[in-house]
Amino acid sequence: MTRVLVVDDDRQLLRALRIALAARGYEVVLAPDGTTGLAAAQHTPPDLMIVDLGLPDLDGVAVVQAIRGWSSVPILVLSARLTEQSKIDALDAGADDYVTKPFGMGELLARIRAAMRRTTPADTPAVVTTAAFSVDLAAKRAVDAAGSEVRLTPTEWHLLEMLLRNPDRLITHQQLLQEVWGPRYSTETNYLRVHMANLRRKLEPDPSRPRYLRTDPGLGYRFVPD
Repeated sequence: MTRVLVVDDDRQLLRALRIALAARGYEVVLAPDGTTGLAAAQHTPPDLMIVDLGLPDLDGVAVVQAIRGWSSVPILVLSARLTEQSKIDALDAGADDYVTKPFGMGELLARIRAAMRRTTPADTPAVVTTAAFSVDLAAKRAVDAAGSEVRLTPTEWHLLEMLLRNPDRLITHQQLLQEVWGPRYSTETNYLRVHMANLRRKLEPDPSRPRYLRTDPGLGYRFVPD
């Protein structure tokens, strides 16, 4: 399920977005200010962020800049600011799109769909299949060779997606830690060992001798397809 983090201090808008997004199958996380939003993004990284510029504690541009320090998650900015410079500042900070308040819910949903499409390269398969398991990246669903569903935690999903979207490519410890946990955890390689062990236990035919989720000693991990 696609997780959307909405950072805005307008309670009525938060309620409307939660209802509209949840009705379309999104998992919605709400944050009433920038500090809470940044903490939520680091604790459980979202698939997309919606950030208001006029937050009570931090300017939305500062929130976007902070997120861009460690994540490439799509960010849609909401704002009542109509000046061209406001849009330039937000986009230069790393926002992917700028939506002016008031806006139609249909337009916002279309912009969310467009942003999500841009995050998946055209040559990335929607379904990755091996002899031991199959993963539907769009539906966030994994099944084993017998067709039984494999239940993964959000953190395991995030790690697995990074590896599957980059077959045969080394993803370093630091890249995985910063993308999944945030910049403060860039040296916590024990986190990776624990979660990678869980992934292998759930997906590998022989977890002690991994065929697909390989370790590059001292460097990182890679997914090796059939």
